[in-house]
Amino acid sequence: MSSEISSDAVPRLATGDEHPASCPLSIHDMTVAYHRKPVLWDIDYDAPAGRLVAIVGPNGSGKTTLIKASLGLLPTASGNVRFFGKPYAKQRSRVGYVPQRESVDWDFPVSALDVVAMGLYRKIGWCRPVIKKYRRQALHSLERVGMAEYAGRQISQLSGGQQQRVFLARALVQDADVYLMDEPFVGVDAATERAIIALLRELRESGKTALVVHHDLQTVQEYFDDVLLLNMRIIAAGPVSNVFTEENLRQTYGGKLSLLEKVGQRMHLRGGRL
Repeated sequence: MSSEISSDAVPRLATGDEHPASCPLSIHDMTVAYHRKPVLWDIDYDAPAGRLVAIVGPNGSGKTTLIKASLGLLPTASGNVRFFGKPYAKQRSRVGYVPQRESVDWDFPVSALDVVAMGLYRKIGWCRPVIKKYRRQALHSLERVGMAEYAGRQISQLSGGQQQRVFLARALVQDADVYLMDEPFVGVDAATERAIIALLRELRESGKTALVVHHDLQTVQEYFDDVLLLNMRIIAAGPVSNVFTEENLRQTYGGKLSLLEKVGQRMHLRGGRL
């Protein structure tokens, strides 16, 4: 047998599992439990590079838990997570995170520009002044989300959609390679929703990867390339055209027809797919 290694061989993780080290996010056999009750069970997943991925499932299915556990914000009972083949602690600069808007204390007395500049603290250093160079970078990120004119506005004085755009700008200013976003479309107006999806597409065009917890089944095919269907376990994952089927959705949502009625009607018209 030849001892030569093929030039197109994919590097593997040092842990010895079968997840490519080139993957933006690899999750191996991850289980998360609250008070000994599993919330996520035996999750094994490789996020495709340069794609927009929707994480979809019913309430309580573990979508937010998946994001937080991947970032080390929640402890895991077993398994491991890698970003580009390394633990998150060694890849923080390559990972951007947009939390749920409801989880943020919006009464904290800071301006929109201050919030965005927080995404640069790894470069600036904690408790150091934000010099002009970094303020310009923060302002440019606000421009990208249509919020430059609100740079000096206190964050609590902004609408929900405007606050969400500011948090997107904070993630953008990091210039990360993979973004984890927890329901960025919830509670925003139509203009903000359009701005978010335009931004996601811009990220994809520049080779970035985004994994987005998403609740609107009717826009999954329009907005995303891939989908991860989750209900404590991964029901299915892959390209939307292959995975986002009525059968898989019924398995994911437990046959709750009231949640799938409109989506199912559209699927029927298109031969079982959205």
